[in-house]
Amino acid sequence: EIESLLAPLKKEGRKIVFTNGCFDLLHVGHTRYLKQAKSLGDFLVVGVNSDESVKKLKGPTRPLQNETDRAEILSSLQAVDFVLIFNEETPLTLIQKVKPDILTKGGDWKVNQIVGADFVMSYGGQVQSLQFVEDRSTTKIIEKI
Repeated sequence: EIESLLAPLKKEGRKIVFTNGCFDLLHVGHTRYLKQAKSLGDFLVVGVNSDESVKKLKGPTRPLQNETDRAEILSSLQAVDFVLIFNEETPLTLIQKVKPDILTKGGDWKVNQIVGADFVMSYGGQVQSLQFVEDRSTTKIIEKI
C-alpha cells in the first residue's frame, strides 16, 4: 500500500507532492509541469487515470496508450518518484491515501477546482495551480497527426 511506502518519508520530514492526470501522449507541457511539481517537495507521486476513467473523461477514442504504458513512461522521468493508476473518475480516494503536503495541477485548473483541495488544506497542506504551457496538449498533437 502507498501509505506504508510513504510513512518512512513522512517520518523523516520529507515533503510529498501529488499530482494526477491522463498523460496520454507525453509532451513538453507535461514534462515542464512535472519538473515544477517535483521542485516543490522531495517526493513526487503521480496518479494516472486508468483506461476506463480516461474513456469517461475524454471519449471512446481515448486513451491512445494503455494505462500500464502511460505509467511506465511517467515512471521513467527523473522528476517522478512513484506512479499509481486509479480507476475512479477523480483521484480523491488516492489523495486521501497519499495525504500529500502539496497537491498540484496544471495552470488550466484554478485552486478551487482542484479535486482534493479542501481535504489537503484541512490538515495544513498546500494546493497549487502550476504554470500552464500554452498550445501544448495531447488533443493538439492528435489534431496535427
